[in-house]
Amino acid sequence: MKQWAHRVFGRRKPKAPVVVAPKVIVFDFDGTLADTFEIAFDILNKLADEFGFRKLSREELEHARDMRTRELMKFLGVSPTKLSRIGSRGTAALRAQIDSVVPLPGIPALVRELHRRQFALGIITSNSEDNVRTFLRNHDLDLFQFVRSSSKLLGKAREIKQVMKDFHFAPGDMLFVGDETRDIEAAHKAGIPMAAVSWGYNSRRSLAGMKPGKIYDRPEDLLDALQKPGEVLDIPVGRPVKE
Repeated sequence: MKQWAHRVFGRRKPKAPVVVAPKVIVFDFDGTLADTFEIAFDILNKLADEFGFRKLSREELEHARDMRTRELMKFLGVSPTKLSRIGSRGTAALRAQIDSVVPLPGIPALVRELHRRQFALGIITSNSEDNVRTFLRNHDLDLFQFVRSSSKLLGKAREIKQVMKDFHFAPGDMLFVGDETRDIEAAHKAGIPMAAVSWGYNSRRSLAGMKPGKIYDRPEDLLDALQKPGEVLDIPVGRPVKE
């Protein structure tokens, strides 16, 4: 039966990548634009006693970077019911240190060049809008058309969809740039192209396991892909990936 079906209908061809030329570049904040890794590591361990989860040792950091978000929460023993309160406390703790947060290498040049080339720029983050706006002003990077904050650690897909609705963006208009597996999951759920970056919180190996369209190792590489005249960015839109 299978042989007959193949002769009549032919073999099913794999889907070709969706080719997009994005007009709107939406960034994650922590680990993608801002170097908050060390501060976040310290805050996490300070909150461990208060919320009853285990501290993360320096020796465990690389192993933690290989974990997907839910795997890390399970490893630390973080209760899902406490995530919202932990996030709020962490954001408040970061607010006290926001003036010491610097952009990741190459990010100011990337943002300014994308703005010069008239890409619309936005940020979707689980950090607070106040923290992000302060950071942008501190580093003369207040070039973003919108900053959206998700109150939930795993709620960025909803924010992406809301942005598309509010600004009347089509899925192919947007490119989401992020450094964590949950960023990839959010883009997949929202049905928009994703460019993962390996200079942030999650390792390249863990990002690759989520099957993003592309993984970039330097801001310059992403800029090169976006600024070539007459070319489009080849990024397949993935299906939702469960962690």
